[in-house]
Amino acid sequence: MRKLIAFILFFGMTLSLMAQNDSTKPLQEIVVFANKFPTPSKNIVQTIGVITDKNFIQQQANTADILTASGQVFVQKSQLGGGSPVIRGFEASRVLLMVDGVRMNNAIFRAGHLQNIITVDNMILDRLEILYGPSSTMYGSDALGGVVSMYTKNPLLNNTHAWKTNGSVVYRYASGQNEHRQHVDISIANNKWAYLTSFTNSSFGDLRQGNNRSTAYPDFGKRFFYVTRENGVDVVNNNANNVNIQKTTGYTQTDFLQKILFKPNESTEHLFNIQLSKSSNINRYDRLTETTKGFPSFAEWYYGPQVRNMFSYKLSKTKLKGFFQELALNTNYQHLEESRISRRFNSNNKDFRFEKVDIIGVNADFLRTDQYGELHFGVESYYNIVQSTAYRNNINTNIRSAIPTRYSDGPTNMGYQALYVYHTKKLDTHWVLNDGIRLNFVQLNAQFKDTALMHFPFTEARQFNTAFTGNIGLAYNGDNGFRVTFGLSSGFRAPNIDDLTKVFDTRAGFVIVPNKEVKPEYTYNAEINIAKNKAAYAWGTSIFYSWFKNALVSDKYTWNGQSEIMYQGVLSAVYATQNKAKAVVYGFNVNGRLRIMDKTDLTATYTYTKGIYQDGVREMPLDHIPPSYGRIGLRHGSSKLNTELFSVFNGWKRIAEYNLNGEDNEIYATKEGMPSWMTLNFSTYYAPVKNISILFQIENLTDLNYRYFASGISAVGRNYVLSCKYTF
Repeated sequence: MRKLIAFILFFGMTLSLMAQNDSTKPLQEIVVFANKFPTPSKNIVQTIGVITDKNFIQQQANTADILTASGQVFVQKSQLGGGSPVIRGFEASRVLLMVDGVRMNNAIFRAGHLQNIITVDNMILDRLEILYGPSSTMYGSDALGGVVSMYTKNPLLNNTHAWKTNGSVVYRYASGQNEHRQHVDISIANNKWAYLTSFTNSSFGDLRQGNNRSTAYPDFGKRFFYVTRENGVDVVNNNANNVNIQKTTGYTQTDFLQKILFKPNESTEHLFNIQLSKSSNINRYDRLTETTKGFPSFAEWYYGPQVRNMFSYKLSKTKLKGFFQELALNTNYQHLEESRISRRFNSNNKDFRFEKVDIIGVNADFLRTDQYGELHFGVESYYNIVQSTAYRNNINTNIRSAIPTRYSDGPTNMGYQALYVYHTKKLDTHWVLNDGIRLNFVQLNAQFKDTALMHFPFTEARQFNTAFTGNIGLAYNGDNGFRVTFGLSSGFRAPNIDDLTKVFDTRAGFVIVPNKEVKPEYTYNAEINIAKNKAAYAWGTSIFYSWFKNALVSDKYTWNGQSEIMYQGVLSAVYATQNKAKAVVYGFNVNGRLRIMDKTDLTATYTYTKGIYQDGVREMPLDHIPPSYGRIGLRHGSSKLNTELFSVFNGWKRIAEYNLNGEDNEIYATKEGMPSWMTLNFSTYYAPVKNISILFQIENLTDLNYRYFASGISAVGRNYVLSCKYTF
C-alpha cells in the first residue's frame, strides 16, 4: 500500500474533475452545474468531480457503486441494496443528494448510514457532479461535507417538424450477485416536443464474497448460518459448505422515468419530469449476522419496499428583459416510503415501523451575465410532512399491539426556506472572484400523541432556526494550464425529525431516545487547490481543513432520570443525539493523468482524511472518517474499443481510529480494525457495428475477501459482468 501511494504521489495530482473525462479527446473546457446554471469549471473555486462517461456509469450495479468505482468518493454499505456516500468525513444527513435539481434529503434522513441513492436509476443517468466541501451557499442545510448532484438524461429535440424515434435496449448480467437487469429507453421528438420514457428492471441474488482471505483473519466475513422459519419454529441453518455466499442479501428493484419537453420558442422551455422507484424487501444483512449468547440475535430484520416518487416541472427562460437575463423555476413533489420490520430469534413478536414523507418544493433561480461575470439570485422552499406508525404482530395469534413509533406519531412537519446570492466576477484575464451569501430559515414541529409506552416527559418539539452561510474565494487561471484556487466557505445543518424525535435501537443493548434541545451544526472550511492541465499530462492537489462546531453526536443520556431502560424486551443503555462536540476534519486529495502513448492514459487518485472530536473533556476520533482510499488505472481506447486495467484500494482503519460511540460499526471489523485491501479489475467496451455495443468486466480478479470500513457486508468476490446494448 505504501508503494502504491508513493507511486501516485510521484505522478502528481489534478483536480477530481479529471477522473472520468475521456482523455482520448482534445482538451475541452469543462462545463459544470455547480451554481445551477451551466458554468465553465475554471470560474468555480470549489473542487468539483465530474463523471460523464456513459459506459462507466452503466457498467455499475447501482448509482452508489459509480462513486465507489470512480475512486472519488468513499461509500459505506450495510446490505447489498445500500450505499452511503462519505465526502470529506461527512456522511448521510450531512451530505446533500440532488437529482435533476431537486433535494433528495428529507426530514428523516438519519445521521447513520443511508441507501436512498440507489433509488436513482444509473441506467438513465447522464452525469454526476460531486461538490467537495461545505456547499450551503447554493444548496442550504445538509451540505456540510458536500453535494452529490445527479442528472438524468433529457429528451432532445429534432431540427424538423417530422417526428423521429430513437432509443436503446440494455441487458446486464453479473455473476457475483447473480444480477439480471433489463433496461429500455425510447425517445420521440420533433422540433418543439420531445418525450423520453425509461424503464429498468433489476434482480439481484445473494452476494458472493471473495474466497482469498488473509491468514491473520481466516474466517473474516464467512456466513456460517442463516435463519429460516419451518413449521412455526425458527431454525438455524448450517451454511458451512457455502460460507462465501452471503445468504438472504438478494432483492429486486424497478425504476421508471418519463420526461416531456416542450419548447415553443428558442427562449422558453418547459420540462416535466416523473420518476418512480420501488424495491422489494431488502434484508439488513449486518443485523442478521449478529449473535447473542451463541444464537442469532434476529430471525428477521429487513427494510420494507423503498418507494421514491418524484414529479417536477421546470421552466427555463433566456433573453429576459430587465436586470436578469435567465430564469430557472423548478416546482416539485415527492412521496417517499420506507419501513423497518424485525423479529428476534425464537420470538413470536414481529415489529413493524412505517414512515411516509410528502415533500413540496420550489426553487427559483435568476442569472445576470455580463462581460465581468455572473450574478445569481435564488429563492428556495421545501416543506416536509412526516407520518410515522408502528405496531407489533404476534405471528402465531395474529394479535396486534402498540409499540413506540420510530418518530413522533402526531402531526409532524418541517420546512426549509432560503434566499441566496452568488457572484462570480472576472477581475482580469487570469483572476476570478467567487463570493456568495445565503439566509436560511428552518422550522420544525413535532407532536407526540402516544406518550405512555416510552413515558415521554414532553408532548411536542418545536424549533425555528435561522443561519447565514457564505463563501468567498479566488481562482487564478494561467495561460499554460496552470491553476490555483483558494476558498473559504461555511456549512449549516438544522436538526431534523430524525435528530429530534427518533426512538430506535442502534444495536442490541443501545437505544436512542428523543432530545428536543439539539441545535444546528456548522462547518467552516478552508481549501487550496493547485493544478496544471496539459494534453500530455495533468497534476494537482486539493488540501482542506474544516472546523465542525456544535457537532451532533450520539452519547450517553438519561431518560426520566434513568441511564438504562427496557426497550423491546432488552435492558438497553440510553443514548441521545446531543450538541456535545467540536471537531476538526482535514485532509487532501491527489490525482494525476499521464499520456503514455497515443490513446493510452495512466490515471490515479488518492484521498486522505483525518477527523478529531472534542467534547471539552476528552479527545477521540470523529466517526464516519474513512481510511485512505483511491484508484489507479491504465486505459487505452477509441470510440470503437476501450480497455482499462485498474485498481481500487483502501488503507487500514485501525481500531484505535474508530469512534466506539458513533456509527463506525466496530462489531463488523476484525479486532484490529478494518484491514487494507486492493482489488485488480479489468473492463472493456467494444462496438463491433454501429448499433451494438458490448461491455465486459471482471471485478476483483484475485477473488480477494475484503470489506469497506463501517460496512456490515463483505464486498463482491471475482465478478464477471456482461452488458449488451442495442441502439435504434
